[in-house]
Amino acid sequence: MTKEIVHSVILIIAIVVGFLLPKTFLVNYEPQLLGVIFIVFYLLRKKILKDENKKRLLDSVVFTFVVISIIASTNYTQSPFFFLVYFLIFSLSLLLEPVISMVVALTLIGFFVLSLPEGQDFVSLLPIISLAFITPFSLFLGKEYEENQRLRIKNQTLKKDQFFFLNLLIKNHLKNIKTAIENFLGDQELQIIKHSVFRIEKLIEKYEKTNFS
Repeated sequence: MTKEIVHSVILIIAIVVGFLLPKTFLVNYEPQLLGVIFIVFYLLRKKILKDENKKRLLDSVVFTFVVISIIASTNYTQSPFFFLVYFLIFSLSLLLEPVISMVVALTLIGFFVLSLPEGQDFVSLLPIISLAFITPFSLFLGKEYEENQRLRIKNQTLKKDQFFFLNLLIKNHLKNIKTAIENFLGDQELQIIKHSVFRIEKLIEKYEKTNFS
């Protein structure tokens, strides 16, 4: 399975558990439960997990579960904390793959619709409808962020490769200068030294123009 599918399944499970929490006896111990979750979260993130991608996934799962459990415990779409869902969707598009925000939004829409009592008017549906409208924006934001990260890494790699290439050329010219000095006999070696110094100057100028202009 692709990482997008794996991440989607994990977050859907976190959403399901978050919605089920208020229907169990654990709702009476929600503050304590959240406290334990944050302690485990801190230990995992700071002491155990080393891979940055796994840390991002952990952040996403904990953030999703905490937000959904709080909203579900405070009357779902009528919750005063419902606005946290918007932050959740946008955050997931940046922390994980952009498509994850769409998967999470659709899952939340389904669960919130099922949580509505019968006979609700249109006004009660507005918070749910709003999720459908912000999802394309979060998807676009996530793709833009992903593209910027890809270009940044690409530029860093190119600059690094260019630096090593120029460094190698300069070292070769310095080696020629050193050899010419050690075997200096006259004009021929002097021309080699002049040529190598000239090439080094040009390479440095080219590097400065490319990276600092």
